[in-house]
Amino acid sequence: MAKNKILYVCQEIAPYLPENELSKLSLEMARQMQERGAEVRTFMPRYGCINERRNQLHEVIRLSGMNLIINDNDHQLIIKVASIPAARIQIYFIDNDDYFARRAILNDEAGMPFEDNDDRAIFFARGMLETVKKLRWTPTVVHCHGWFSAIVPMYLKKVFYDDPLFRDVKIVLSLGDDKFDGMLAEGFKQKLEGEGIMDSAMKILEEPSYENLYRYVIEYADGIVVTSANADKELVEYARSRGKHVLDYVECDTKELFDNYYKFYDEL
Repeated sequence: MAKNKILYVCQEIAPYLPENELSKLSLEMARQMQERGAEVRTFMPRYGCINERRNQLHEVIRLSGMNLIINDNDHQLIIKVASIPAARIQIYFIDNDDYFARRAILNDEAGMPFEDNDDRAIFFARGMLETVKKLRWTPTVVHCHGWFSAIVPMYLKKVFYDDPLFRDVKIVLSLGDDKFDGMLAEGFKQKLEGEGIMDSAMKILEEPSYENLYRYVIEYADGIVVTSANADKELVEYARSRGKHVLDYVECDTKELFDNYYKFYDEL
């Protein structure tokens, strides 16, 4: 059996952000797969609320410095890295002052989503994939965990599809308890088209709700992992109806849970 090389693209990871179902699972997935012999790379945004000194983040100069044009504006890509000694894993952080310096994650002080969350997600997706290219590392599986990472499958299938690093990769999408209310910014579909992501099914993104985003991106996934008892049941059934491999949510001990994950990756 070939060694799995798993790229985890995560919205939140503990202990850098408060513990919740999403952030704790992000940490455990990377740690548990590495313990099972997989080669793992893990990425998340460097939100401004992350204390760089306490968490010992440092910039990786050889990976930083690229400028990405998002919505007709230049934004510098900064790559930082930190280690979690207790878990023996390393985390790469995608950073940019315009998008991630604010001391919040995805919502403002009033609990409202930031108006530029779509631009931030686009920057995160492109910046992460460009960094993997610089690392010259070829993943066999890309697992996107949290809606903020859900743009990544679109890039893999429509923008980086002919890159040898990503040509044969299998895409896994988590369905969890991470629903946002309302819509992403008007013009989200047009921004993706400007990135080179175009197909007839994109019409659904003219109303960029959480449900529509996932209904669209599920088409690009090879496998769906249901990571919460509170995952949207209609989206789970939609994925099944589209013939996707689905790993259902079950409550079980840690070893069995991640044995199931590892087996699921191998079966794709």
